[in-house]
Amino acid sequence: MDEGTRGMESNARYYSRRAVEERMKAQRAITEAARTWHAKLAHDFAERAVSCANGCDNSSGVTGPTAATA
Repeated sequence: MDEGTRGMESNARYYSRRAVEERMKAQRAITEAARTWHAKLAHDFAERAVSCANGCDNSSGVTGPTAATA
């Protein structure tokens, strides 16, 4: 196994972890706007995790973190 790929997490695992992180941020958010934004991110990451678990079909057209800011 290539030393650079050892320990690399899968896309599904990454998206799942990010969904959990964003849910926690939503729960700790002080403002309603922040709570709503983090909840939306959590939802989006959870959908991506499910999609990747089912073959990583990125049919949403969103391919990376910069797509949300474009």
